[in-house]
Amino acid sequence: MTVLTIEELAGILAPGQAIAGLDLGTKTIGLAMSDLGRRFATPRPVLKREKFSIDAEILLGFAAKEKVTAFVIGLPMNMDGSAGPRVQATRAFVRNMEQKTATPFVYWDERLSTVAAERALLEMDVSRAKRAERIDSAAASFILQGALDRLSLLARSADDTEA
Repeated sequence: MTVLTIEELAGILAPGQAIAGLDLGTKTIGLAMSDLGRRFATPRPVLKREKFSIDAEILLGFAAKEKVTAFVIGLPMNMDGSAGPRVQATRAFVRNMEQKTATPFVYWDERLSTVAAERALLEMDVSRAKRAERIDSAAASFILQGALDRLSLLARSADDTEA
């Protein structure tokens, strides 16, 4: 498995390949999936974290079932752009996944994704209890949607330079 930039991922994706978004928390992993056209990110059920080997097995089972081509994983940078302990934990998770899969990972700056997800759930009038259940997958959707929008922009730029 490799860690790619979003630009490198854009260069290897074929039409009709879906990608997944991950929001790695200490207690849960938020999941989202793109459609085959890679236009929309849709939240999926949150995975409760166990130990790494169990988490990896469940995640890879999900990836196989959904035919995931790549994972976009949120990188929880501090607001000042520095990397704290959660960034280190996310990078360690990806390093451990390298031993288990050839599926590439792309790091995506997730600053404010949870805030945006919380705001969206509040606007939909989701109760506090339901918000707590859904926040990580909603954040994974925001992370993935940002990456999908960037991939779309890169594809349009490539089309413009070819024309």
